[in-house]
Amino acid sequence: MRGERQECRESWSWLPPGTNSHLVLKSNYELLIVGGSFGLREFSQIRYDAVKIKIDPELEKKLKMNKVSLESEYEKIKDSTFDDWKNVRGPRPWEDPDLLQGRNPEILKTNKTT
Repeated sequence: MRGERQECRESWSWLPPGTNSHLVLKSNYELLIVGGSFGLREFSQIRYDAVKIKIDPELEKKLKMNKVSLESEYEKIKDSTFDDWKNVRGPRPWEDPDLLQGRNPEILKTNKTT
């Protein structure tokens, strides 16, 4: 039993002799818990402070004029037929987008120059 206690003591060799290791570890744990709660309070307060920030009145007017909702968009496409709809895959970075989507690159080049 005495040998096991000595081995346990060697694992806490950074503590000065006669120091209660449980007290030291308990104080570190309590410091972590209390410090974490204060840190968490500060970070969560940022969320509530951000709500109180006023935005520019002109931007607010633009946002209010632009009333687009999910329901209004649904009403636009509700009666649409998708029989002629074609799923087109977007180009990968190494692919030519004009060739992939069925467009002729020579025609596009002549349109750009004119």
